Formats: sequence, C-alpha cells, structure tokens
Amino acid sequence: MKITVLPGDGIGVEVTREAIRVLKDVAVGFDLVIETDEHLIGGAAIREASSPLPERTLDSCLNSDAVLLGAVGSPEFDDLLPEHRPEIGLLGLRKALGGFANLRPAKAIPALIDSSPLRPEVFAGTDLLIVRELLGGLYFGTPRAFNADRTEAFNTMRYSVAEVERVARVAFQSALGRRRKVTSVDKANVLETSQLWRETVNRVAGEFPMVELDHLFVDACAMHLVTDPTRFDVILTENLFGDILSDEAAVLTGSLGMLASATIGSDIGLYEPVHGSAPQIAGMNIANPIGAIASVAMLLRYSAKNDLAAVAVDDAIAKVLDEGYRTADIAPENCAKVVSTTEMGKLVSGYAVENANIGNAFHAV
Repeated sequence: MKITVLPGDGIGVEVTREAIRVLKDVAVGFDLVIETDEHLIGGAAIREASSPLPERTLDSCLNSDAVLLGAVGSPEFDDLLPEHRPEIGLLGLRKALGGFANLRPAKAIPALIDSSPLRPEVFAGTDLLIVRELLGGLYFGTPRAFNADRTEAFNTMRYSVAEVERVARVAFQSALGRRRKVTSVDKANVLETSQLWRETVNRVAGEFPMVELDHLFVDACAMHLVTDPTRFDVILTENLFGDILSDEAAVLTGSLGMLASATIGSDIGLYEPVHGSAPQIAGMNIANPIGAIASVAMLLRYSAKNDLAAVAVDDAIAKVLDEGYRTADIAPENCAKVVSTTEMGKLVSGYAVENANIGNAFHAV
C-alpha cells in the first residue's frame, strides 16, 4: 500500500510520527508492504509553498491507497481571509478525495472510566459510532457570501436524495456488524433539508430489515449523549450536526487525544485523530498519540482490509492503558506511569508487534 502522510501543524507532527511507527512495525508482523510519502498541508504548507493544499500534496494523495493526517491549524494565520486559512486545505482535500462518510467511534474504556466527565455508572458500557455526512450541508452548500459592506452573511444548507442515501447505507451497513440500531439525527421540525433527510433515511431503512431505526432531533440527541449514552449504537447525521455531536461524544471519553476517525466512501480513505493542532503544547513531547495510532487501526481495517492487523493495534492500545501508562492529558493525580508522546508510541508499537506474532503463530497452527 502507498500511504500519503500529512503531519500538518502543531502536535500533528508528533502524533503522526508515532502512528507511522506503529503502522510500519505492525506491517512487518503481518507481511504488509507499506510505502509512505510525506507532504505538507495546512499552516506548514502556507509557510513553505504559500498554499494550504499544494498541488504536489494533492497529487500524492490522489495517487495513494490511503491518507494519514495529523492536524491542521495555527493561530498565526487567524488574520487571513477564511479562504486562505490552513483549514481550507483540509476541506479541499476532503472534497478532492471524495469520501462522503466520516466515521467517529467513541467508547468507554474501562481503564479510563474515571477520566470521563460523566459519572462512571452513566458512561460505563458506552460504545457508539457516529456516521457524519461530510461533503454536503452548510459547509459546502452554495450560494454563500458576505454582503458588500460585511454587515450580513449567508450560507446555504443543501442536500440531495442521492447524498443522503449513500451515507445512510454506510450507517446501516456499519450497524449490521454492531448492535443493529441506527439513530438518525435531524431537525425535521424546522428544516426542509431535515425533512428530506428523514424521508430518505426511512426509505433506505427498508433495505436493512435487521436494523432498528429511530429518529431524534439534534438538540434531544445532544442531551441524551450526556444523560444516557449507552442507548446509542450508530448515530447517523448531516455535516454540521455531526461535527458538533462527534466532538461532544469525544469529550465524554475524557480526552480528545484518544479518538480516531476515518473518512470513507471513495477509493482513497482519509484517516485522522479528531483533536486539533494544540499549538500550545507543540514540540513538548507530551501530546497523546493514541488517537492517531487508533486512526492507523482504522486504516488497516477499512483500506488495507486487514482486520487482524487492526485488532492487533486496538488490543495493544488497551493493554498499555490497562497497565497504567498515561500521557499527561489522561493521567490522574499522582500517576506513577506518565509517559511522553514518544514513549507511548513505543509501548503501543511493542505490544502491537507482540500481538501480530501471537496471531500469526495461532493461524499457522
């Protein structure tokens, strides 16, 4: 496989380095041939190439099997017009790759149950997947503009039946491998786009009679995420709502640094941790690389089609946490095993390779 690596800005450089370490080490254990090609995106690309998404970067991505991204964004570019900021590089990349479904899992990890802002008895057992439509809605709808004197602005929320159908099928197919329940989230009491969304999802549900479907308004969903998160299996929603709800779900786990995401639906998957560039801690070797490493596990599952390798990485993360190792963001007071970004990467990599060797030995028998 050819993987284009885009470390990006801030801590993206540090966490991506550890994710690639794990990927390459696990690849050896599973006889996977991995070729990586690193390029600039975001603020780093603006500094070097005067563009948040240089042509060279995009060409590499479009000629890859998958893309692994660190993080994008830097406060030094906040004064630029929106169309020139680092984040535009990410939006442009998503559109060019064509992945329309963003998958964001959020799960209660027993070793970290006390890190959640929710009471343990509320959060324990939570295991949900948010399927967010990624190429439509307010973020991409037109027309959009300021008026001449910038005293007014407008955006357009727009969806077609085809856009809703394709992401809905991803959600229902995902549910088949889980607990077989989809909760579709909209604002159908107010928005025509949501009324179309709900009608279309109901129709697609007929293709999946084994999956239970219910509907929630987005405000109700936000409430249930903090009062009864275990009720959810797969949450299906549009771009803006998915952006907000997935960050809410991420915070429930105790740290944004823990969570991964995958953008699928095209031939080239895009994988990235959900956290930002965190410039305030960049270069300090204290960032949590687990989200980036878990993104590698998703890459192995969805792009490499190698569930055994993905499980080897996921189980390695769980083992490191079970043994009490923590980066600063998830460390309780007086934790005796606080480790750096680099140390956490080495620990996970070591256990992942060990898992690969055990798995290979088992299957050989």
